[in-house]
Amino acid sequence: MSNKKKILVIQKVHDKGMELINNHPNFHVEVTDDVSVENLKAKIKDCDGASIRIAKLPGEVINEAKNLKIISRHGVGYDNIDLKTAKERDIKIAITANANAVTVAEHVMFVLLNIAKRRELYHTTVKEGNFKDRNKLPKTIEVWKKNFLIMGFGRIGKALIKRCLGFEMNVFVYDPFVDKDTIEKLGGKKVDNLEEAVKTMDVISLHMPLTEKTENLINYDLLKTMKKNCIIINAARGGIIHEEDLDKALNQDLIFGAGIDVFKQEPPENDNPLLKNEKVYLSPHTAAFTDECMTRMGVETIQNIIDYFDDTLEKSKIVRL
Repeated sequence: MSNKKKILVIQKVHDKGMELINNHPNFHVEVTDDVSVENLKAKIKDCDGASIRIAKLPGEVINEAKNLKIISRHGVGYDNIDLKTAKERDIKIAITANANAVTVAEHVMFVLLNIAKRRELYHTTVKEGNFKDRNKLPKTIEVWKKNFLIMGFGRIGKALIKRCLGFEMNVFVYDPFVDKDTIEKLGGKKVDNLEEAVKTMDVISLHMPLTEKTENLINYDLLKTMKKNCIIINAARGGIIHEEDLDKALNQDLIFGAGIDVFKQEPPENDNPLLKNEKVYLSPHTAAFTDECMTRMGVETIQNIIDYFDDTLEKSKIVRL
């Protein structure tokens, strides 16, 4: 009888990652792109480990896997996994903590500049032959010396602060779990009162998980206290911003604009008001979708599984349940 660990790869990762485990003598690998509950229940039954991308992994699937020890998430979010069941079963969840920080940070700056410089409007004006109307266009805004609030100061937040400082912005950080000294050493200023902090911010960027405490954290009551030139960007998790409240605030000119990469429901329903709001810059949950990052995430997703069974997995990559 083989002593190989059986690994289920739910939704194939980059070829570089697959090579790692396909060529490893200690593992037998099966890949499935059918993410239906019934298929996953059948495939995961005798697996020791699994990797997953954006598919849902509910408790009824996890409970079918009596030997399951590790779930490796292709990314840093893990709200698509039933955490309660994983905790009850003492199944470890690992994330690709090192792969996407720079990529997401770059995306945030890209979105910020697109909104601040009204890229779509200016680009369309020229393309449509209306160059002569340039003096009639609404003015853009600078990011220089503006106040930038990073909400959540993990690896992405730490990568983002370097880029903000490169634009000579004043960076503030809201994260109850990170101490003042750590933030100040990297050039930021810690804020403890979110309600007071947002009143003076020009840009707010979200980098925190979706939890009971963070769900609808950005709501109308908070949005209406922000500056009229404020830009808010969410490349973390849908649901942290109340989408209808954001649409309302934008339509009432309470803030300048928003960049949304993630939605409460993905893909969003056609009647989601943000899809038609011209003050919103949208992307389809692709902040980390560079060639380089997808390679790194694929490799790290698989390496986390290998490291777990070798007892060398970094503790910082294991989610605290």
